[in-house]
Amino acid sequence: MGRRPIMVMGCTSDAGKSFLTTALCRYFADQGLRVAPFKAQNMSTNAAVTPDGHEIGRAQYVQALAARTTADVRMNPVLLKPKADTHSEVIVMGRYDPVATALPWLERRDRLWPIVRSCLHELIDGYDQVVIEGAGSPAEINLRATDIVNMSVALECQADVYLVADIDRGGAFAHLLGTWEFLEPDERALIRGFILNKFRGDPKLLGNAMDVLEERTRIPTVATVPMRRHTLPEEDAFHYRGAPLPGSINVALLVYPYASNLDEFDPIIHAPGITVTPIGGASSLAGYDAIILPGSTNTAASLRHVRAEGLADEIRRAAEAGATILGVCGGLQMLGREIRDPSGLEAGDIDGLALLDLTTTMAPDKVTRQRSIPWGDGTVDGYEIHHGRTDAGDLAEPLLPDGLGWRQGNVVGVYVHGLFDNGSYRRWFLEQLGWTGDAGDWGVAIDAAIDQVAGLVTESGWAVHLDQLAAV
Repeated sequence: MGRRPIMVMGCTSDAGKSFLTTALCRYFADQGLRVAPFKAQNMSTNAAVTPDGHEIGRAQYVQALAARTTADVRMNPVLLKPKADTHSEVIVMGRYDPVATALPWLERRDRLWPIVRSCLHELIDGYDQVVIEGAGSPAEINLRATDIVNMSVALECQADVYLVADIDRGGAFAHLLGTWEFLEPDERALIRGFILNKFRGDPKLLGNAMDVLEERTRIPTVATVPMRRHTLPEEDAFHYRGAPLPGSINVALLVYPYASNLDEFDPIIHAPGITVTPIGGASSLAGYDAIILPGSTNTAASLRHVRAEGLADEIRRAAEAGATILGVCGGLQMLGREIRDPSGLEAGDIDGLALLDLTTTMAPDKVTRQRSIPWGDGTVDGYEIHHGRTDAGDLAEPLLPDGLGWRQGNVVGVYVHGLFDNGSYRRWFLEQLGWTGDAGDWGVAIDAAIDQVAGLVTESGWAVHLDQLAAV
């Protein structure tokens, strides 16, 4: 057993908890410590697959990279994947759990907490430093009775807690004070410091606000983390905004409800000469060089949205005009002729867009595995996460082996996520659009970005407090 766990909690969603947890994982790893990230329960449509085939939140996968350790399902034992406004698929220890999924929200704690607690203590016993990420806010008093991710975790392991506020959105000091006020005395006793995240501007404008906050709470503000642009994937949001540019290669990315794993398109979003435009609703797709249909945690619902917004006809017209159409996983299924749903996983059968000669049958058992696939003179790496099994007709030509991808003219569908991380695949796709350039290893770029954000721990002044705490 090593040091006491460090826990990052936020006053709000999107305060920067995942970002700062990632920074801490690399900061401690650079000190030669064996580091593990942990988030008891994550709600996100962005998932990753561990080397042994378990599904975890994308953020914890990246945090494991930051910690220079192998991603482990214990780092995120519970993952909620939204499939409707009031329904999520529950992944427990990396596998779909139909029993937990069927349970009402208020009845899940008894089933899930023992699993969370066991994973937490196994990591604490096996690593020098565990860095824990909370979810949402610990001040959501309506959820206190069912909490398995915030103060329940902190109290269980007596973590040193840092409370983060997004100062860029405004109201940061009120957020910090209000959150602290709603905590119980034993919970307040774990708070070691406040963090102001995403700061830009003149520090003098903060005045004596931090002193006033400390007078009210007896908690110091130990770090002011500057706003930094970075290429790390988002945990559960998609903040990127773009618009078609003359002279650029323009790509439309359909961001329909329940779109998943959108971070896998970061390598082309950041490619020079490429402009990616998110399309959520009714819009013309004329003039785009390529249109991407990403994965979905509810393919049928996403497809119905595409039809209701008139995007189905736009996709067909774009395909007829010669634009490259790419479907990934759920997007592949939508491009086929039919999606059959005999088990009622997604509310029945639905016709596809019929741009690929494919038929998909949904199945309760879920495929989750990493893949290394022959490509050109080498291989490309990626991962599968899907319920469906797809059969190809005569018109669909194999693009990837083992039923992992097909093409039909300028329409392509693949089951493998993460292919754009591979320079050879990314180059092949973009060169079809007329692009020329260097397509390097995205993993190298991500590692460099992790190093950059880890530097903020020192730059913000947080490292001084962490070192003092470790010395006590």
